[in-house]
Amino acid sequence: MNWLLLLEQILNGFQLGLLLFLLAAGLTLVFGIMDMVNLAHGSLYMMGAYFCATFTGWTDSFLLGALLTLPAVFLLGVVVEMIALRTLYARDHLDQVMATFGLILFFNEATRLIWGPIGLVIPLPDFLNQTVEIIPGAPYPAFRLAIILVGFFVAGLLYFIVTRTKLGMLIRAGASNREMIGALGINIRLLFTLVFGLGAALAGLAGLMAGPILSVEIGMGESILILTLVVIVIGGIG
Repeated sequence: MNWLLLLEQILNGFQLGLLLFLLAAGLTLVFGIMDMVNLAHGSLYMMGAYFCATFTGWTDSFLLGALLTLPAVFLLGVVVEMIALRTLYARDHLDQVMATFGLILFFNEATRLIWGPIGLVIPLPDFLNQTVEIIPGAPYPAFRLAIILVGFFVAGLLYFIVTRTKLGMLIRAGASNREMIGALGINIRLLFTLVFGLGAALAGLAGLMAGPILSVEIGMGESILILTLVVIVIGGIG
């Protein structure tokens, strides 16, 4: 058995798993708190990749592009929630599925009109576009290793937010009984908007990290959305 190849595939599995975790965490937040089936979550992942490619081209820096992408996708999520999704909370899941499927078509065509049908490339800085020896004789791409580290950091940050902050307390209360926290005077609409924006930012983070590895192209969110749904079904909502 080639142990170096086995180590590389294990790390690749961690890298893909953490990308799926970022997507699944955002999607399960939206479903668990808002009871909203959002098939357009993969489109927010795609927009994160496109935003990062655009901002990286403008600033000539991947790190600055990534920092600008996160608030941009958060604001996009807030706008989508306020304009398109807020009226669907009282509707059944079939209506939500149909509406968010329409959002997939909208985002795909909007992307085609703005960026064109040809895929984009996100260039990496030199320090990420090289290999790192994890153990002697076992080089591994620095960017894939960075994805693993960022994924674990975000997982720890999410755990801290959900379990140690007031926002996390409201999120957990909203997941348990949103009518009760509304009766206690909490602005449930604002909470829903913040939760959806946070979920969109997580999807955008996954998209900007996947962009340099995969091609940034129209419809890139659909295939990974299927894997994300599988993760949620196996792991359970919440």
